Amino acid sequence: MEIIPAIDIIDGKCIRLTQGDYAQKKIYNEHPLEVALAFEDIGVKRLHLVDLDGAKEGKIINYKVLEKIASKTKLKIDFGGGIKTDEAIRSVFESGARIATIGSIAVKNKDLFFSWLQKYGADKILLGADVKDEKIAIGGWLETTDILILDFIKENMAEGVNTIFCTDISKDGLLQGPSIDLYKKIINQYPKLNLIASGGVANKKDVEELKEINCSGVIIGKAIYEGLISINELKTFL
Repeated sequence: MEIIPAIDIIDGKCIRLTQGDYAQKKIYNEHPLEVALAFEDIGVKRLHLVDLDGAKEGKIINYKVLEKIASKTKLKIDFGGGIKTDEAIRSVFESGARIATIGSIAVKNKDLFFSWLQKYGADKILLGADVKDEKIAIGGWLETTDILILDFIKENMAEGVNTIFCTDISKDGLLQGPSIDLYKKIINQYPKLNLIASGGVANKKDVEELKEINCSGVIIGKAIYEGLISINELKTFL
């Protein structure tokens, strides 16, 4: 199972939200590059970089953070937040991201999303499924749809998607454990899907449990920044 630390960006700073609420913001480091270098130093290979300003505004804002981390580290970066146009996704790759993380546009403009899958290949696209009560949420979690997560996955796998990261908004940032039952349901229904868990991870035991149910990866954010998962514990999974 791949360990993927998260860096969320607002105003160029490393922050975390609670349950996707922009009013519940905590700054952890004003220099995201320092955080990325610390992850790289312990052997982390992959980074989940999120432009929360971009997610809210509907256009990428924090290009410079991506460029800096990509040029100063060897981390494989997946970058998301505000990727809505052909120009935006092209710029993300040009700025150093290896993978583009797509969320809202896969709901609001399926044809555009499917065209990106065809153009860049499924390995260059990471589909994010943000979920509230097993329904898809979009727009930086500000809008909930009536689309059921299992239906959403089925439709996108039919178009070639092979990897999805799923965040249960009700768990995110609360450090109360991940949505094990939801992930089990998804894995049981779609055993060929690479499912990356996201949200709620609070300790080493949570990571071990996600590994046991065959998640292909786990995105960890707040638990690292709050010191609930130590750097040494993180290293044991690398």
